[in-house]
Amino acid sequence: MDIFEKLKPENSDLGKYQQVGHGYYTFPKLEGELNPEMIFQGRKVLTWSLNNYLGLGNHPEVREADAKASKEWGLAYPMGARIMSGQTKYHEELEQKLADFVEKEKGYLLNYGYQGMVSIIDTLLGRNDVAVYDSDSHACILDGLRLHMGKRFVYKHNDMESLEKQLIRAEKLTEKTKGGILLITEGVFGMEGDLGHLHEIVKFKDKYQFRILVDDAHGFGTMGEKGAGTGEHYGVQDKIDVYFSTFAKSMAGIGAFVAADKYIIDFLTYNMRSQIFAKSLPMPMVHGALKRLELLQTKPELKNHLWTVVNALQSGLKEKGFNIGVTESPVTPVFFEGNVAQGANVLKDLRENYNIFCSIVIYPVVPKGTIMLRLIPTAAHTLEHVERTIKAFSDVFEKLQTGEYDADEVTL
Repeated sequence: MDIFEKLKPENSDLGKYQQVGHGYYTFPKLEGELNPEMIFQGRKVLTWSLNNYLGLGNHPEVREADAKASKEWGLAYPMGARIMSGQTKYHEELEQKLADFVEKEKGYLLNYGYQGMVSIIDTLLGRNDVAVYDSDSHACILDGLRLHMGKRFVYKHNDMESLEKQLIRAEKLTEKTKGGILLITEGVFGMEGDLGHLHEIVKFKDKYQFRILVDDAHGFGTMGEKGAGTGEHYGVQDKIDVYFSTFAKSMAGIGAFVAADKYIIDFLTYNMRSQIFAKSLPMPMVHGALKRLELLQTKPELKNHLWTVVNALQSGLKEKGFNIGVTESPVTPVFFEGNVAQGANVLKDLRENYNIFCSIVIYPVVPKGTIMLRLIPTAAHTLEHVERTIKAFSDVFEKLQTGEYDADEVTL
């Protein structure tokens, strides 16, 4: 058999949907200034699909810092991997400021969040070690675990009884292998917005020997009194052994970081293949991240307004009878009953007739028969945006109930 035969669109459901939906349902083009209102297919839409939590993506001070750094340094400097020729004092400054902010001893910059998490897991785990992880973990965690040559045990999402069973299994195994245990979870689960139960997880440290790695991509900047993340929110930041976050959410940029005790970071620095063999983060991104971190720390009104919008949106949806699951974060899912074709029609109506742009999530991410529309509130949104959206969702839900969106096939 030709290995590429399975790649042809007629041989997979995904390929069939891709032919229909590319450029509209998938890979849509949002154009114009980075704001809540952007242009989609020539029409202004109110978008709830940007992970720009604090509104820093188009903040004037951020734009100025990005432009100034680009003019001064260009996009090439520093040239080469950091271990060879790409090290600067500004990279070190950013690393330390990030570590201090999340209350860790030392930090290490990473070129990308996804790549960074994959590589952290690959570096920390040896073949005799055991990974224990939440079943709802992000794809970057799962891909990192696929590189692990030892055992991995999954526990039911946020189920502490299930977690303890897997810790017991892991301890029994490591008694034989002489390895260790790494527990991996997210701070905020980015699809449905609920929090990893860090306050309960850390209690198991009194009974079992393991270390905790937390992916806090959606918690950094949004959770906790100062925005230091989900660990701060729960008051257990000091119990997190390895803290990770990306710049792609609250920092509205490219890159990521990991923070921990100095000896852990020193080990990662000399062993993470994705960083050792990759070009250093360009200077404009470093200077831009320094400015973003400064605003995150000095302008609490950004996070405060974010939560004003979040609370208005989520409480307004619940008052109208919508199911928004168990979110405890800005991530706002809205669940409907329906098939994929009905979901596509709901999304199309929102975009075409209400000028509301949000993302849709379907099986296998959610169960069959479920449609999830995912909204990401930001500090750039207003309460008027919230009112418009709740009104649109109310209209659409009524149409869904009366069968207006019924269909068997996805069409445009």
